[in-house]
Amino acid sequence: MAIQVGDKAPDFELKDNHGATVRLSDFRGRKNVVLLFYPFAFTGVCTGELCALRDNLPRFVNDDTQLLAVSNDSIHTLRVFGEQEGLEYPLLSDFWPHGNTSRAYGVYDEEKGCAVRGTFIIDKEGIVRWTVVNDLPDARDLNEYVKALDTL
Repeated sequence: MAIQVGDKAPDFELKDNHGATVRLSDFRGRKNVVLLFYPFAFTGVCTGELCALRDNLPRFVNDDTQLLAVSNDSIHTLRVFGEQEGLEYPLLSDFWPHGNTSRAYGVYDEEKGCAVRGTFIIDKEGIVRWTVVNDLPDARDLNEYVKALDTL
């Protein structure tokens, strides 16, 4: 079961597409976080969702908010994907131990070996304030993220 609104967001430590370590706790007290889990780089729906975020980046990466996108791909795959698509926000690798962060958030599909489409908006205190979880083929509505951020 996915983490719910009002829950404290589990901290994590993952490598980004450039090999840098990123922790959720790095943003506590400073920024709201849009934490987005997606199945795999280079797939149609995932690429569409992540490029839509790229095209609206000032709404999701600014003085008040940080976007973090997590998949179960390796950092090497994410580096190439990010460069190819011009993604200028952290792409975090939940590759090894495989899916640990996805499991902590309740969005790991054991049968398929990847995260489903889960999004968590986490406030500056580390509390989940909004969430949506979609099945693998179902894209999320970017406008819903914007509405949720506007309430913080």
